[in-house]
Amino acid sequence: MTLDEIRQHIDALDDQLIVLLNDRMEWVQKVGELKRATKSVIYRPEREKQILDRITAHNHGPLPPAAIEAIFLEIFAAARNIELPERIAYLGPEGSFTHQAAESRFGAMSEYMTLPTIKSVFESVDTGRAKYGVIPIENNQEGIVYETVDLLNETSVNIAAELKIPVHFALATEAETPAKIKRIYSKDIAFRQCRGFLNKYFEQSNAEEIQVESTSKAAKLAAEDPESAAICSVIAAKLFGLPVLFDNIEDNSNNRTRFFILAKNFVNQPCGQDKTTIIARLPDTDKPGILAAFLQDFKRNNINLTKIESRPYKGSEDFNFWFFIELEGYFEDPNVQKVFKKYQNCIKWLGSYVKNV
Repeated sequence: MTLDEIRQHIDALDDQLIVLLNDRMEWVQKVGELKRATKSVIYRPEREKQILDRITAHNHGPLPPAAIEAIFLEIFAAARNIELPERIAYLGPEGSFTHQAAESRFGAMSEYMTLPTIKSVFESVDTGRAKYGVIPIENNQEGIVYETVDLLNETSVNIAAELKIPVHFALATEAETPAKIKRIYSKDIAFRQCRGFLNKYFEQSNAEEIQVESTSKAAKLAAEDPESAAICSVIAAKLFGLPVLFDNIEDNSNNRTRFFILAKNFVNQPCGQDKTTIIARLPDTDKPGILAAFLQDFKRNNINLTKIESRPYKGSEDFNFWFFIELEGYFEDPNVQKVFKKYQNCIKWLGSYVKNV
């Protein structure tokens, strides 16, 4: 078979794909009409998970599961915009890892609000200025984001979904070699997570390390300074037209950040792979056994706790604490409800959502 014949076959398949995609979107429009009539929620993470699981099970290659997921997440995003265009707020700046996380779930077509603080993202969702918000909750190398935890306690927004993305840093620069780099811009956490690379390539040159508020700002500054470089995300480098000299320069290749998608008055349907997040405000936490008795009730009901973080009551003179807790299961599962009903005056439910592994 000649190259032209192969290309003709690919073109014919592309023609079929566009027909099938438009056919799918026509059915999506019907779904949107029904949802608007019943005032149902457009974004359904548990339904998307079911589709991805089914498609992946039927996939026999050569596309890997990650490629299938990326393709269909973009299809889902396009479909949601046809059903009902919605505004997404995220912790900026543009080109940040949170920006990357937001686009991975809501696609390039959505309307985005870039906000300067985690609190402003919460406020935009709480007031209805944005339908959804994307904020970081923890990094597996640096730990929990306590500002996010505290605002979940203080506000009335829900967790609609969680997602995890790998964190890869790049050294982006106009310079042709490391020897020509005199300044390196980045955020403090990026310098820490790329220390091994920096020691290897810049120990002799003594390039100045300049801390800035974000890796996106670092990319912007490096694009304006030909004798400098930025440690940043690839998406930030592309945003400012900065060539990538080295990619994946982080010391730990397993570096991942978890994000929450926030919404107002949002309830997922159970999918069988659920996770629930709560706030527990137990009385008399300064007395022995209060927390232990609470945790024993989860054990007795065969509920696996995956995270517990203690936080102080702000403004209190005493050393009393409330707890941020994550557990496996859906909030309406009978065993979960046994614990919830026993401590109904102490528990604030934040959301039950598809567990992202």
